[in-house]
Amino acid sequence: MPDSEYSRSLQYDGLKVVTAVLAGIMSLLLVLPFLALVWRVFTARQMLSLDASPILSALSLSLGTTAVSILIIVVLGTPLALAFARYNFPFKRTLAIFVEMPIVMPPVVAGLALLAAFGRRGLLGQPLLGLGVSITFTWVAVVLAQVFVAVPFYIRAAQARFSALPRDLEAAANIDGASSLQTFRHVTIPLSYRALLAGLVLSWARALGEFGATILFAGNLQGRTQTMPLLVYGALERDLNAAYVTALILLGMAALALFVTRWLTRLDDVAADPLADL
Repeated sequence: MPDSEYSRSLQYDGLKVVTAVLAGIMSLLLVLPFLALVWRVFTARQMLSLDASPILSALSLSLGTTAVSILIIVVLGTPLALAFARYNFPFKRTLAIFVEMPIVMPPVVAGLALLAAFGRRGLLGQPLLGLGVSITFTWVAVVLAQVFVAVPFYIRAAQARFSALPRDLEAAANIDGASSLQTFRHVTIPLSYRALLAGLVLSWARALGEFGATILFAGNLQGRTQTMPLLVYGALERDLNAAYVTALILLGMAALALFVTRWLTRLDDVAADPLADL
């Protein structure tokens, strides 16, 4: 082997070694905390005496509020995503920035923003309080916090799908006499439902794990506003086992949401390109 080829071979092997070592370290940093959490739950000695009532209460509240949040996200987020994908209107780019801001906004800032809007002295909170309606420290506050931080994931997925749809199919439906609403219901939605479901599952997972905005805006009241992430935080001082078990349940739900999202995305890719799965 010539010296130049031998030198290139050594350089390539060196790159493989460095890549393997650094990738292995990064993988360990990502995988080890999950393995440690599972190990901690199943090796705890006091697990049999664990009081499950706070966990069940937080679980039911989390599932109930996220169900309401997802309904709101679908009903209000779908038209907004369609407007972003299909229409031009004033301040469109500015509104898009506000829609995506909760993704990068610190959770505590999101909670303060919600308090400024819906708190007792907020822009809308004060008029509502005059009508006898108080939002803060209620399950409604939990839902608002979840919607605020989770809806960008759905709107981004829906907007991308609506923008990528071939317009000739919708035009053909309109030529055949279908109204715009009929076309949206019978053509646009059937062609988009996998992507919409994937975005919806991501939004649900984000809403389920919401912590910072919720604890600031809704408080941490057991049976009223204490969702599962808040239970983990509250149980760290009084019942570490409950914190670990709740965290493991949340981890399982997040893993399931991620699996469903990847599965739906894969089905959508295969439907768009049947040869992609070969």
